[in-house]
Amino acid sequence: MEKLATREQFEQVIAAGKPAIVVFKTTWCRDCHYIDPFMPDLEKAYADKLDFYHVDRDELPDLCEAYNILGIPSFIGFKNGQELIRFVSKLRKSREEIEQFLDRVVAVAEAV
Repeated sequence: MEKLATREQFEQVIAAGKPAIVVFKTTWCRDCHYIDPFMPDLEKAYADKLDFYHVDRDELPDLCEAYNILGIPSFIGFKNGQELIRFVSKLRKSREEIEQFLDRVVAVAEAV
């Protein structure tokens, strides 16, 4: 998962025609580290349909404030610069829940 270090990089990847998943997380977040072992498998499984990126909430606080990122990890799907759908929960996210979210992003992206 490629790290986006600037707002300009973020704006560029969300503007693409291929849907982009942006995961907002931090280095100190235990739930963020919980998803680390299985995210590479999900990235491979969805590589033909989705691009994956992550933003460190502590490094880009203004961007996170603009997108109302309060809990982490937060997942947002974008296409053509528009937010499609987001997955935010105060509970730890399971692999199955993340897969369901990714399936919904693909479905919404195909519908718009």
